[in-house]
Amino acid sequence: MATMGEERLNRGLIALIVIVATIGGFMFGYDSGVINGTQDGLKAAFGLGEVGLGIAVAALLPGCAVGAFMAGRLADTMGRRNVMMLSALVFIISALIAGAAPSSIVFILSRVAAGLAVGAASVLAPVYISEVTPAAIRGRLATLQQIMIISGLTGAFLVNYWLASTAGHSTAIFWMGYPAWRWMFWAQVIPAGIYLLTLFLIPDSPRFLVMRGKYAEAEDVLGRILGRGVAKQKTDEIRASLAQDQHRPRLSDLLDKNTGKVRKIVWAGIGLAVFQQFVGINIVFYYGSVLWQSVGFSENDSLLINILSGTLSILACIIAVFTVDKVGRKPLLLIGSAGMTVTLAVVAAMFSTGSLVNGSLQLSDSNGTIALIAANLYVIFFNASWGPVMWVMLGEMFPNQIRGSGLAVSGFAQWAANFAISVSFPALASGVGLPITYGFYAAAAFISFFFVRSMVHETRGRELEDMKG
Repeated sequence: MATMGEERLNRGLIALIVIVATIGGFMFGYDSGVINGTQDGLKAAFGLGEVGLGIAVAALLPGCAVGAFMAGRLADTMGRRNVMMLSALVFIISALIAGAAPSSIVFILSRVAAGLAVGAASVLAPVYISEVTPAAIRGRLATLQQIMIISGLTGAFLVNYWLASTAGHSTAIFWMGYPAWRWMFWAQVIPAGIYLLTLFLIPDSPRFLVMRGKYAEAEDVLGRILGRGVAKQKTDEIRASLAQDQHRPRLSDLLDKNTGKVRKIVWAGIGLAVFQQFVGINIVFYYGSVLWQSVGFSENDSLLINILSGTLSILACIIAVFTVDKVGRKPLLLIGSAGMTVTLAVVAAMFSTGSLVNGSLQLSDSNGTIALIAANLYVIFFNASWGPVMWVMLGEMFPNQIRGSGLAVSGFAQWAANFAISVSFPALASGVGLPITYGFYAAAAFISFFFVRSMVHETRGRELEDMKG
């Protein structure tokens, strides 16, 4: 095995690869966050009630689940880069249709299509980065995906805030006779176009190339990234790791050959994916403006709180960048679980002190402040741990032979859990109330601590060819 000292890293090419791949993360965040701030416009344009709004908001997520599953499988046949290009095209087309949608049905279908691209981007960027970067710095580079996701969310919040404030309101006419909320979707075309064009500048994954028998191409890519001196040796290592299974990757590889049961590593990936959503993070990003308005903040203040949460998320992700390859993946997950349990419990407790005024929960000034501080501390804990680390681990924890299939199943589980949490929130909030709803998220964070302790193994510093499962 070549050491970092023997490798002559082409840091410029590595930087280009990471930047381009994580634009997909930016689009993932932008497309997920753009819905936050358009909800008044959707209600007004399509006459949606709470259930209809929940479906419209969550329409992205079934597409994400399918997109993640399909991308994981397609990546083993078409290549990581080609599937990312396909997702970039879908980002552009779906954004144009969503903004122009004449009915709720067309809008929902456009968001489902956008979900296909989001799901693909969510799983392909971390695995692509993991497959082209050295083990010693793989964690921090893959963590940049989460920073770009949050940057995309924050970018959507900023654009939405600027459009709404410039027009006067999200439903007010902004430009060319169209209301501001429609332009919130159309603005996505710019970063999606940049994503598509820059993908032509980077190579495909050398591990995919080896998987397809393109050994010379794989060695050339590794030579450009790691240096010619170690390229052949690394190519041979990848070939050796795949030689144990001569067939092309397939879903049945997820089953243990001896027992016929799903491999433990697959259950670990599914668990990481599901718990990341069951702690409720996307309620903050999908429903943040509605949530804070419901406890007494104005629309403008609520949108500004979204921007604050996004900024804090980016800063927390930077903490993960500098610690994930030093402290390790598992310790960060455990710290995050503990911190989220406490902060979510505080938010639930504060919401339990509120009283209903005209159908809305009203908190005292002091309790509202405590709830806001606890919610943002929760965002910090999540984005310094579970937010980036789950994606890092999904990109690196599976052996080469099952990486695409493992990602497909785990990515599907992540987005299915996201859908379940997001679509249920409006009904839960108005039914059992915010205290019990947030109490559930706190309980999930508590359970996730013990899941990590028993099921998750450290992957820091290990070569992808050494992953077992």
